[in-house]
Amino acid sequence: MRVDRLALALTGTLLVALSACAQVDSDQAGGGSPLTIGTTDQVTGLDPAGTWDLGSATLHGQVYRWLMTSKPGSTQPVPDIAESAEFTSPTEFTVKIRPGLTFANGHKLTASDVKFSFERMRRINDPNGPSQLLADLDDITVQGDDTVVFKLKSKDNVLWPQILTSPAAMILDEEVFPEGKLAEDAEIVKANAFNGPFVITAFKKNEVAQMKRNESYDGILGEAKSAELVAKYYAEPSNLKLDIEQGNIDIAYRTLGPTAVADLESKPGIKVYKGPGAEMRFMVFDFTAMPYGSSTGQADPAKATAVRQAAADLIDRNALAKDVYLGTYSPVYSQVPAGLDGAAEPYKSLYGDGNGGPDVERAKKRLADAGVETPVALNLQYNNDHYGDTSAEEYALIKAQLETGGLFEVNLQTTIWSQYIQDQAKHEYPAYQLGWFSDYPDSDNYLNIIYGSDDVSSLLGKENEKPELSKLIEESRVAVDPAARTGLIEKAQQMYAEYVPTLPLLQGSDIVIARDTVEGVETTLDASFRFRMGVLSKSS
Repeated sequence: MRVDRLALALTGTLLVALSACAQVDSDQAGGGSPLTIGTTDQVTGLDPAGTWDLGSATLHGQVYRWLMTSKPGSTQPVPDIAESAEFTSPTEFTVKIRPGLTFANGHKLTASDVKFSFERMRRINDPNGPSQLLADLDDITVQGDDTVVFKLKSKDNVLWPQILTSPAAMILDEEVFPEGKLAEDAEIVKANAFNGPFVITAFKKNEVAQMKRNESYDGILGEAKSAELVAKYYAEPSNLKLDIEQGNIDIAYRTLGPTAVADLESKPGIKVYKGPGAEMRFMVFDFTAMPYGSSTGQADPAKATAVRQAAADLIDRNALAKDVYLGTYSPVYSQVPAGLDGAAEPYKSLYGDGNGGPDVERAKKRLADAGVETPVALNLQYNNDHYGDTSAEEYALIKAQLETGGLFEVNLQTTIWSQYIQDQAKHEYPAYQLGWFSDYPDSDNYLNIIYGSDDVSSLLGKENEKPELSKLIEESRVAVDPAARTGLIEKAQQMYAEYVPTLPLLQGSDIVIARDTVEGVETTLDASFRFRMGVLSKSS
């Protein structure tokens, strides 16, 4: 998921502050009490072509649909809009569309909509969108209304079924969405251009999304358990905590800090659920703007590498996990989180004391050998309205760790998320915080933030790419033999760690806080890392 991707991540729901007394329109609620979900994640837009963040992807996953998806409890893609989906040659993946499908507005859903959705994603190629995930797509052809053939650049791309479940692969209504530009949120809602378990009936960006069950949905997830649903977006985690504690909302999903979670666990009427987590938190170096970066006037790739490696020597992940996150996050020593196929720990042996701890002397020698004068001035940016207010404590500790021994002088700054993602894309931050949630549950999805092709840049930009690394990632995508693919993924992680485009820091669990009247939470907490609101309901 990308930024945040990316988580960047992946890591991935919905909100800015509504007052606690905000009410749903009684007509909209149909006379009943809708299930209400609160979050501090933000939604950057309703058009999938222009968003690649967890808050947007979570909302999109309730109202849009894929050719393939996974059932609750599974990570394996199975046909959904598709009736069948399979490789019909090493470079061709053929999908047969189920007959009789429509969007909520009554428009027919055909092979033409599928072709339009993929070609539009690539044509717009928005810097904040997920078009990079379609880098291996060469061409799309349709045969009548029910058959789509994806022609791929690579042979035997074992990842393609997973990519068809990603944010880049949502199927849109070609009668509503403009071909070459992003659609306005209000236009999408007015046109009722949805095909998922829910439709959005009212939307105020980063305040509220009102939804109702899509009666025309007949996908593998089944009918939504709740007839009405409201997503409320909070600017402050403290207000989110207060509302779940007082019963003003039914569910709090992202992001409450560890202290708040621990406090809520002891409150009557509340349950805390912890599921498999592939959220990654890491620090990114911008190869353009970092010390000795290409646009600094003191460009020196060898010195820039030494700076990144010295920073890796100084980071104490155990302290971050224990002292800041109270064990709700764990240290991670690779760009691939623990638990996924091929996950290794190259940062542990390459940096610091060789066992996960920091080593000031090793960092000092590394900088001296490269001729880097100390202290190294480093502007470090973080965000706390998207990644949670605990980010301030996290990055204060990172600053202190980097300044140990006088090797760095860190200027710590924070920016609101809406500005943050724009500045990051313009290479205005020498080093910055990023989170990542998976677009699909595979190691590749965590490595490809650095992957680029001839026509698509990596998330971190062309400047951060390494051709040899991209080549390894490409090879792993077409390795049919599982053992050979695991070996390539491990080799890619080692090269990634030596290159140090990012400093992986922490891996987190997926946490949901719910009132005890809510049912179905366990069903949505699985290794697919998708929050499926359609399985949730509440008793009266």
